[in-house]
Amino acid sequence: MIERMVDMAKLKVGIIGCGGIANGKHMPALAKQADRAEMVAFCDIIEERAQKAAQNYGVAGAKVYIDYRQLLEDKSIDVVHVCTPNRSHAEITVAALEAGKHVMCEKPMAKTVADAKMMVDAARKSGKKLTIAYQNRFRKDSLLLKKYIERGELGEIYYAKACAIRRRAVPTWGVFLNEYEQGGGPLIDIGTHALDLTLWMMDNYKPKAVLGQAFKKLSNQTGTANAWGDWDPAQFTVEDSAFGFVVMENGAAISLESSWALNTLDVGEAKTTLCGTKGGADMKDGLRINKVELNTQVVVKPDLNSGGVDFYEGSQGLSPGDLEAKMWIDCILNDTQPLVLPEQAYAVTQILEAIYTSAKTGEAVYFK
Repeated sequence: MIERMVDMAKLKVGIIGCGGIANGKHMPALAKQADRAEMVAFCDIIEERAQKAAQNYGVAGAKVYIDYRQLLEDKSIDVVHVCTPNRSHAEITVAALEAGKHVMCEKPMAKTVADAKMMVDAARKSGKKLTIAYQNRFRKDSLLLKKYIERGELGEIYYAKACAIRRRAVPTWGVFLNEYEQGGGPLIDIGTHALDLTLWMMDNYKPKAVLGQAFKKLSNQTGTANAWGDWDPAQFTVEDSAFGFVVMENGAAISLESSWALNTLDVGEAKTTLCGTKGGADMKDGLRINKVELNTQVVVKPDLNSGGVDFYEGSQGLSPGDLEAKMWIDCILNDTQPLVLPEQAYAVTQILEAIYTSAKTGEAVYFK
């Protein structure tokens, strides 16, 4: 069978899950790639949401489904974006890969390590591309810091902190508070971004041992001054904060902090602090590089608002989500690797699950 040549026509994209993240990031970003990709099918268990998405972002005659399996039967679809709750990521992604589609799946990769492994295996077997939507890699500060690291400015990075701390910003919509659907709370929701960013900077994906703790100390409170209004304690079935300490095979150590609600002023989301043999870096007050020059402690703070390096062709002025979509379409059309590899996202899921397991058992988790 001769496959349709993707470089002869626009890529045809199907959206599975037409809720908040699809409307907030995926569909608007793909719309900016309209010269190379078009959204032709939309699926959601709430048909009205899929219909609205088709009206707002679809091509003329775009199809609407309530069962993702029917969407996957359309052989003309090249690419699928999976924007559903965490519980269904693996099921839908594996089915899409087996149906011959390239897949971008929203973060986190999966609810469990077993599910994540099925996704990695399905991608390898199908020969199709799979990436996970860790858009914080595409921020200006992240891309510039990665360049510094690749140039050797920090030397060997042996300690890092991954920070995803909110003081009072519990998401009270959708299924964020539902452990069955999501697998957890802030750790798997925003901690996953901070951890991915940190592992990517370190280029280190081999954990050796993890010790973690999770708390439900504030979830039963009311009158919380939460950013999105009071949460319902009866519906708050996940942790409100979680913390982990990770030792990697090469001896490097990572501290991971995550919270939706925590009595602290030291807040920051999707940020990393890195300590190396030649220098360090953090994102506490913009991007800061610290090192010693001429026997003097020096801090370099790049001006990220002054223009400068166009990290990837045509990237200037694009938001992280827009650049994520652009590079995803690029890698499909040019048959190159996506920036976020499934094996890398699998390592993130390994560590997150280990923190939850350690929190439940009170014991460290060791990897073979």
